[in-house]
Amino acid sequence: MKVTFNENKEIVDTIKEGLKRTGGYCPCRLERTEDYKCMCKEFKQQIADPNFEGYCHCLLYYKHK
Repeated sequence: MKVTFNENKEIVDTIKEGLKRTGGYCPCRLERTEDYKCMCKEFKQQIADPNFEGYCHCLLYYKHK
């Protein structure tokens, strides 16, 4: 299992800037809860699934099998 940043640098830069503005919370979500603090709870659960391969909600990270 390997987690990397999205290969698209423009997306990574945009999301990182959004994270700075929100204090580390997913800039793609309206709520500011611990579940949405980057790396969000949803993606951590997806990482734990050995069959999951794909992006996190905001496309910052990609999990490889």
